[in-house]
Amino acid sequence: MQVLAITRNVRMSAQKMREVVRQIQGLPALKAQAALSFVSRKSARVVAKTLKSAIANAENNNGLKAENLTVREAVACTGFSMKRFTPKARGSAGPIVKRTCHVRIVLSDE
Repeated sequence: MQVLAITRNVRMSAQKMREVVRQIQGLPALKAQAALSFVSRKSARVVAKTLKSAIANAENNNGLKAENLTVREAVACTGFSMKRFTPKARGSAGPIVKRTCHVRIVLSDE
């Protein structure tokens, strides 16, 4: 059985998030949680929170044990981008793109 957890609109680029998400793909859920606790990046905290939510969903909604779960899929997709402008020389404006992303973790007991 597959269990899903999604965190949406995280104020970080998907490229930065993917570096951490790739590290936990295919690992057992508890090992992935332990691995994320030693990664010193802001994105690791968001991924750990999403993984914890997925484990809780599996235990409470489906009655699965955390020891049997593995990370089948961990993806960071791009979200919307907020477009802002900053003043530049001679009255022109320079664009600033504030990116967001969505984190999706699928756990499986198979």
